[in-house]
Amino acid sequence: MNAGEVLLSVRNLKIYYGREPDLIHAVDGVTFDIRSGEITALVGESGSGKTTIALSILSLLPSSARIVEGDILFKGRSLLKLKPSEMHKIRGKEISMVFQEPHSYLNPLIKVGEQVDETLILHENVSKEEARVRTKSIFEKVRIPDPERIYNYYPHQLSGGMAQRVGIAIAIACNPQLLIADEPTSNLDLTVQAQILHLLKNLCKELGLSILLITHDLGVVSGLADRVIIIYAGKLAEEADVYSIYSNPQHPYTEALLSSSRVARIRSSIEASGFLPDLRNPPPGCRFSTRCPYVMEICKTDPPEVKNQQGSRVHCWLRGS
Repeated sequence: MNAGEVLLSVRNLKIYYGREPDLIHAVDGVTFDIRSGEITALVGESGSGKTTIALSILSLLPSSARIVEGDILFKGRSLLKLKPSEMHKIRGKEISMVFQEPHSYLNPLIKVGEQVDETLILHENVSKEEARVRTKSIFEKVRIPDPERIYNYYPHQLSGGMAQRVGIAIAIACNPQLLIADEPTSNLDLTVQAQILHLLKNLCKELGLSILLITHDLGVVSGLADRVIIIYAGKLAEEADVYSIYSNPQHPYTEALLSSSRVARIRSSIEASGFLPDLRNPPPGCRFSTRCPYVMEICKTDPPEVKNQQGSRVHCWLRGS
């Protein structure tokens, strides 16, 4: 697939948890594209629906969740219509995921090198000997020093940053086209965060990866992402290239996120106060209306129209139709 072509399309995705009368509208009509060779950041505070979207791409939603509308297309093929056996072949090989806390998904009883081996043997049908050789090469790609030694470590012997590198090694072992990174640096110190983000950017270039980076911190994407999607309470608020998001944010929620990010504390005096709305009974108009400093009467009653301009989208009445 050529760089810049649409690799994955999320179309009017709606995901609800639970049942009436406590039905939670976790994701409510979200649409966006991920292009080949690009890093797309999906940004929003905790509870906004980011991880739910990521898990739906890989068919890993919990049993309490159900997709009630929409579609997810990967290379033009609907992932939602695949049989479990077909999805199993894609998961880990064509689409893979790096999770927030690596020690929680690395098997504590198996050497970390052997855990990478398992992925290669499962999807690539290689021998144990070949898998071992390839694993050490992959360790070098993710900048793990002394791969021979680290191969024989158990997860508890690794620092948080090194464990995350092993998690990334597992995720890229089979040369996937799309890597989903769910808050991959949130539990790391600032120096290690920067190293992991730099690694992801380099892997995107070296391997031709597309990356969906999920984060609550708009500050971490400034030097990393190509495009940014802002999501609030299950709804898309704004989407634009990373330069436009920082230089000319269109949605009040984007401004609020910028004001709270480390790299832009003085950029704006707007701060989002309060909490996310109750998604069992979301407000009828704009979901940010209960916290927005610019709220108008129409915001409280009517969902905002979408303004499209030069590759950007914003869902806000302030910007007109």
